[in-house]
Amino acid sequence: MAFRIHWPFWVACALPVLVMLCVSDGWPRWLFMWLLAASIYFACKVLTWSLAAANCVPRWQQWAYLLAWPGMNAARFFDADRSNQIDPPTRREWAAAAFNLAVGGVLFWSARIWLPRSSSILLGWAGMIGTVLMLHFGSFHLLSCIWRRIGIDAPPLMNQPLRSTSVAEFWGRRWNAAFRDLTYQFLFRPLRSRLGATTALVVGFIISGMVHDLVISVPASGGYGRPTVFFTIQAAAILAERSPLGRSLGLDHGWRGRLFTGLVLLVPVRLLFHDPFVTKIAVPFMHALGAA
Repeated sequence: MAFRIHWPFWVACALPVLVMLCVSDGWPRWLFMWLLAASIYFACKVLTWSLAAANCVPRWQQWAYLLAWPGMNAARFFDADRSNQIDPPTRREWAAAAFNLAVGGVLFWSARIWLPRSSSILLGWAGMIGTVLMLHFGSFHLLSCIWRRIGIDAPPLMNQPLRSTSVAEFWGRRWNAAFRDLTYQFLFRPLRSRLGATTALVVGFIISGMVHDLVISVPASGGYGRPTVFFTIQAAAILAERSPLGRSLGLDHGWRGRLFTGLVLLVPVRLLFHDPFVTKIAVPFMHALGAA
């Protein structure tokens, strides 16, 4: 599949390279991680914006997509014809997003009070969970409510992931729609046309793991390859639940599917957020914000 990519994307691509080249050993590792993640994120935002016929969209909406919405589906954000199909935010949604934001903040800044001071791993995990609640389930969901309230199609990035009854459903429909939209458009769909669906699935997950390795392991100076192994396990689990044996065992639906999904995600999760990342990135970041 051929894409006509505009010059701003190539400029944005230089940002991660500049971060890698300019950050010195004296900089906090957490700052390196955030700068690297932000630069990659912005490059992806510019890529999706440049391919979405943005010239027909008001300038304010283009800037809003780039700076005030974390999603990666620019075509949907810009599509005025979908205004009648937008699900308006409910009061329950507003309340749930605000609640998650508050709970995440409390967890992030109070963990040091009720956790043993000697347990930096537990402290770091509490901080990471608090950060996800504040961002993905809190402030990002509030942004979704705001944009949908004024008629822009910006569905929540998180779609009740705890209700997943298969690993495929978790990654394909419920967890972080921004990353899913990005990888589907630029990884899975082009690979599928060349390699077939199964190979594209495996290669796509491995590449996703390598990207996470870049953002997680490189700033932490340790744990190299573990995030890639984690995502490889996810691909293998999807293939297993889709196999004749997996279907006969009910791994792709119902309570067995829910149990299988939980095990596949939770048992190897320390490969993704490994101890070097927790101790060298998460905990120092909490220290910098007065939360540890």
